[in-house]
Order: sequence, then C-alpha cells, then structure tokens
Amino acid sequence: MKTKAAVLERIGAERPYETTRPLVISELDLEGPGPGEVLVKIAAAGLCHSDLSVIDGNRPRPTPMALGHEASGIVEEVGQGVTMFAPGDHVVMVFVPSCGQCIPCAGGRPALCEPGAAANGSGSLLTGARRLYRDRTPVHHHLGVSAFAEYTTVSQQSLIKIDPAFDLTKAALFGCAVLTGVGAVVNTGGVSPGMTTAVVGLGGVGLCSLLGAIASGARQVIAIDLAEDKLQIARDLGATHTVNAGAADAIEQVKDISSGGVDMAFELAGSVRALQLAYMITGRGGTTVTAGLPHPEHKLDIPAVSLVAEERTLKGSYIGTCVPRRDLPRYMDLYNQGKLPVDKLLSEVMTLEDINSGFERLANGQSIRQVIDMAA
Repeated sequence: MKTKAAVLERIGAERPYETTRPLVISELDLEGPGPGEVLVKIAAAGLCHSDLSVIDGNRPRPTPMALGHEASGIVEEVGQGVTMFAPGDHVVMVFVPSCGQCIPCAGGRPALCEPGAAANGSGSLLTGARRLYRDRTPVHHHLGVSAFAEYTTVSQQSLIKIDPAFDLTKAALFGCAVLTGVGAVVNTGGVSPGMTTAVVGLGGVGLCSLLGAIASGARQVIAIDLAEDKLQIARDLGATHTVNAGAADAIEQVKDISSGGVDMAFELAGSVRALQLAYMITGRGGTTVTAGLPHPEHKLDIPAVSLVAEERTLKGSYIGTCVPRRDLPRYMDLYNQGKLPVDKLLSEVMTLEDINSGFERLANGQSIRQVIDMAA
C-alpha cells in the first residue's frame, strides 16, 4: 500500500527549518504486517526533542528515515501470531519495543531491552524487518514507530491498547512526554509526599515531570527554566516556586527556598549545563535524576567527593524507567481524575505539511507540545 510520510533525507540541516525543510513529505510503499507485526492508521503524532535531536545531528541515525515516535492510532490489520491486538483497537506507540526475553526485560526493566535498543539503532523493527520503501530502496524506521505518516507497520511490542473513549490527540502525548516525564518522578525518583523537588527544563517532558511531582504530593515543586513564559506556565500548573536559570544567583535562590537544596532534582533539558545546575541544587543525601539526552560527546563535571561525603545519588532515567503496559493505563486514569492535566501542555494541533515549521518553533523554544492531526 501507499502511505504519505515525513522523511528525513540527511541530518544536520541548517535553520530555519521552514526554509531548509529537512523533512520531505513523500509517498512511500508500506508493506503490511509480517509475523508479530501490526498495521496502524496514525491518528495523531507529537513533535518531540528526540525527533529534533535526529534532525540537528545530536542523535545520529541512518537516513533516509521516516521520523516520529510519539503517537496514537487505530489498528488496521494484524500479522500472523498477533493475539494482543485486533482491527479497530485504539493504541499508543512506545518508542522502545520490549522483547520480554532479554535480561533487562526479564528483570522488569523493558525500557532497557537489548534487542529493542539494537533495532532502534539500526532503523529496523524489533522483528528485524523494514517495511517502508521508496523506489524499492528501504527507508529506515524511527525508533520502531515512524509515526509522521498516514499509516505505519510496527512490532506488536511497540503498542499499548487503550480505552477507545480516550481522545486520540491527547493520547499521543502519553507515549513519550508523559511516560518519560511522569515516570522519571514516580519510578526513577520515587518521589513521596512531603519531599522537596525541582524540575530543570520546562519543555513538554519537563512540565510532565512537574505534574508528576505535584500528583506525588511533593510539598515544594520548584520550576527552573530560562524562558519567563514557561515559568508562567509552570506557575499556572501548580509549581510552588519558579527560578530563572539565567539569574546569576539561581543556585542560591533554590537553596534558600528549599533550606539548603532539594531532596530530588530532575533535569529534562538535554543540556549538560542544565544537569550541572540540577546537581548543584540537590541537597545533602539527595538525588539528581536526568532524563534529558545531551550530545553524546558532552561531558559532565561534578565534584566527585560529593557523591560520598554528601551521600548524593545521580541517576539516569530512560522512558521514565517505565513498564509501559503497566504505567500508561495508570497515567491515563490519573488524567481522567484530573490529577495529570497533560492536555494543558498541548500548544498547537497542526497538519503534516506544517511539520518543518513546527520543528523550527520547537527548536526556538516557542512551543510546549505540538501534535499533528493526521486527519487534518
């Protein structure tokens, strides 16, 4: 069958993206699902910094590649051996497929699935197949999903079935922003009622972390960013305090607010400078969690002695240390109860043809979460 998709031809395009247009809307040939695979009609797909980091070269991937990893859709067809899904099911994509057999999966850490990571790095599905072609030449899959498209074929391990009553545009946000941001707080950090917390970097994922900290009962939720408009959004969402990261005394401000440093600081900016700030505002005996993805060559410089002398902890969080089949329905229930109002992060609904302009806005920090409505 044919599908229209946004294809990245090469990484490292110059800005502004609305002019250089690194993503080309192309008509591709899409093979139907093989064994263990599912054909999905995409309903909505979010624009995320993980896509942007491929476009700008911070996360090199093979090209040409059909981008997009945060999405929702409806099952059209299932391949041989698929028993968890049927045509008509509403689903959310997960950008690390879990094999269920490797050591991390067996240990309850599907976000670290080894075959899933290998498939994502090579641009294939978990099954090893490539189902997208242009002029008989394979087009690589992005994180096993390739959601900036009308239709996509994915491994069944890349899907979570959801309640069909849940709005599919909002559901798309749960596949990355919510799993990563809320999961970093709930799973990786284990925030409990009464803790003091700080969130550094107030993009879509960072604001999800902020909402997760509020829902977890943190008594202080300090929002930190360079942009005053994002600090205002954080206040509107319930942050107890805000600090501009560009202030010369930003670290001292946070320490004053939290009586010496927070119990837990979360860095979601994907910047080493932001991570350094998060570490410096963490109190004695506290934990710094990072879920950002800086350039692979960037290094972190911290006083090593503080790890021992202050019993400090520095932790990484990938997809919020989530078990998606367990966590995603829970977070959707919290949304339905009004405890995770992630719909307030939706900046704009757009068409596929507007995708390059959307990524320019994202690169400029002008949006929180933009979603492509594939029916538009």
